[in-house]
Amino acid sequence: MARTKEELLEKLAEDVVEMEDEDVVVTAKEYLDAGYPAMEGLMNGLVKGMSKAGELFDAEEYFVTDVLLCSDAMYAGVDVFKPYLPKEDSGRKVPKAVIGVVEGDTHDIGKNLVKILMDTNGFEMFDLGRDVPLEQFVDKAEEVGADIIAMSTLMTPTMGGMRRVIEILKERGIRDKYTVMVGGSPISQKFADE
Repeated sequence: MARTKEELLEKLAEDVVEMEDEDVVVTAKEYLDAGYPAMEGLMNGLVKGMSKAGELFDAEEYFVTDVLLCSDAMYAGVDVFKPYLPKEDSGRKVPKAVIGVVEGDTHDIGKNLVKILMDTNGFEMFDLGRDVPLEQFVDKAEEVGADIIAMSTLMTPTMGGMRRVIEILKERGIRDKYTVMVGGSPISQKFADE
């Protein structure tokens, strides 16, 4: 008997938490074959599972290596869903965004989720990865004609790097060319407004 949408979403989340790459792929295909929307599978299945993995890490039940294995499982599911995620109209200018984790930080799960969401909403993404030298954000944005520079960090000590990127933009006289997005666990609205 076929599983319900809710059962499949729960199974996707469980497969991520259990670090089961192959099971995630099978469940994601079953979910799509049943005619359910890919975006919902991504958000209410895979991302939900990754959130649970984060909670287990915070509770010290999972180690960093466990969370990384969970993210591998999540990305296996994302690869199945990606061709079925909605795309924006091709008749308009495609906005471009440079994204990365600031220098000194290697935590990229949140950055990768934002990248997926922006990508599926019609942005052309240029992913610099993690531990990105600060000048590289500006250099890449200039090279590709980006509209947005998006920076992430999970660690308080590296937040200053985000400010430094904005200073570099000002020093080069190009601050007004870019929308700058900052995010990550320690980032507050007050910090973003500054």
